[in-house]
Amino acid sequence: MSGLKFDGKTVVVTGSGTGIGQAIAKRFAEAGANIVIMGRRKEPLDQTAEILNDIIKKAGSKGRVATFPGVDVSDEEGINTMFEGVKKQFGRVDIIVNNAGVSGPVKTFTNASIKEFRECVAIHLTGTFWTSAAGLKAMEKGGKIITISTFFSEENRYEQRPYRFRTPYTASQGAKNRLAECLAWELAERGIRSIATNPGPVHSDRIYKTVYPKAAAEFLRVGGYPGLSSTEVEVVTAKALPYLGDADDIVKKACRDAATEIAAKRGQPDEVTVSKLAETVAGALAKMQEIAEKIQGNTSKMIVDSEFLSQDEVAEMVLNLSDEKISKLINGRVIPNDRVFYPVKPIVGTGVDILPGSELKGKVIVLTTTSSAAKDVDRVKKIAGIAQVAGAKQVIVLYRNKADEAHFKEFHSHAIDFLDETAVRRIFNTAKTHFGPIDAVIHFTGDYDYNSAFSTMPRKQWEGLIDNFLYIPGMIVKESVIAMAPEGALAEPAKFKGTKGTVTLVGPDAPVGKKISGTLRARADVFRGALRPYTATTNQELGDVLGSNIKLHLVLAGNSEGAEPNADRLHASILSLAAGAALKRNEAIFYVDEARNQ
Repeated sequence: MSGLKFDGKTVVVTGSGTGIGQAIAKRFAEAGANIVIMGRRKEPLDQTAEILNDIIKKAGSKGRVATFPGVDVSDEEGINTMFEGVKKQFGRVDIIVNNAGVSGPVKTFTNASIKEFRECVAIHLTGTFWTSAAGLKAMEKGGKIITISTFFSEENRYEQRPYRFRTPYTASQGAKNRLAECLAWELAERGIRSIATNPGPVHSDRIYKTVYPKAAAEFLRVGGYPGLSSTEVEVVTAKALPYLGDADDIVKKACRDAATEIAAKRGQPDEVTVSKLAETVAGALAKMQEIAEKIQGNTSKMIVDSEFLSQDEVAEMVLNLSDEKISKLINGRVIPNDRVFYPVKPIVGTGVDILPGSELKGKVIVLTTTSSAAKDVDRVKKIAGIAQVAGAKQVIVLYRNKADEAHFKEFHSHAIDFLDETAVRRIFNTAKTHFGPIDAVIHFTGDYDYNSAFSTMPRKQWEGLIDNFLYIPGMIVKESVIAMAPEGALAEPAKFKGTKGTVTLVGPDAPVGKKISGTLRARADVFRGALRPYTATTNQELGDVLGSNIKLHLVLAGNSEGAEPNADRLHASILSLAAGAALKRNEAIFYVDEARNQ
């Protein structure tokens, strides 16, 4: 026995070539473990391997290092091949640390592309899911899965923490926390533990060179900067912002490059115009730096000692969570290591003020659904019918499957591909052109099979869930808000100010039954756990950033006692939200079946 705590253990750390991942790998190497590092780029992994081998030598350990360059956590085959190689080389995997991450788009959700949304979710959420699921095939009793998430997505009583400009990030992280809990329930019989940890702000290049500066740039794009349009601020963000903090001559050249592009687009490529614009660009860049520093300062004030965590401190946390005794005590929990007091308004409610049907008169309402289940078809038909009888100017039903056309013959309806951004935008524009401004959009996600284990779920099935409960709701919300705003609002964010409308997501129901296991409850909450922080962040951007009067609601049917949803209450609540019942309330997430019966 070497006396080293993790002697003989094999630890897989994702995203381990740099930053927090590298720090975690170093701590396990000091403790005697075999270290498996992976990432997209070979050079950082080679450098990290050299560092780790030196640590192992100094520790007098028998640990070995295995590198898997070119492996992206979102790549199914790459992850599969990696674990096959690890099993051959080390026999088993003892600890998986889900650390890989990207900043994702740091933009108001209306202007972030679906491609960026997908890439962020693929790394953070799908990467965590598949690394865990594939790694289980190489795990034995005593194995541990440690997932690193973020404090911004965690919930506290009636609060939900938003993280402006980061909708796909917060949705992914919220689901990651719930997935970690779910895996603990599913894997308990196998003796494998699953724990999540939510470090607060951590000293890293990503936060200082990407997140804060890009957030500052987005504030400037939306709020405006003298002498530059919003689209020109985007040019500054792309051309000059990446060089913030570099040598003066490099920054000066970047500012001139941005100015040259802006001048060319204005049709004024002369030297005098470019020189003046270069000064304006430099001023905008300085303002971005000022705002970024202010964001950092405001964040530090929410921390008890005003100090961000170091990467080594996060690594120490992960090492402790992997301890046999500690992991037993906290299995299935999300550990809030953030030390951050992040004041937010309570936004979770249990009841909606029911408005009379006359409030729907003259409104244009669009109902969308991706579910063909009889229960969801019936809900859509009932709600559409009630709205029609109440005098709505037009009720439009959009559904995913052409086979559902027969269900909605009495309404203006279309079957569309909800994963096609162009098709979704076209249909909303068509509805707006033919019937007038859209007042309300209601989207039904439907449910998924809570009897299907995530730990053994095929990748294709998981991808279908991601489409249905993240990509499509995100698409519908984005295109709804764009349709409710005046033309040109994407290029001129000021046009969003004062816009009106409501968007309501009806998420998956709670499990129904007299005796519901913790495992079923945990599975049901994975994608509800994605939609809650998504709703909080989107509303913060709609109100605080864009200054619009559009509001996003999330309705979650069913209750903690396993009772069937009350259909009449559900229908009335959804239509009352569409009519504006909660526009002036903080609450945006409603558990309507948790309300007391009158």
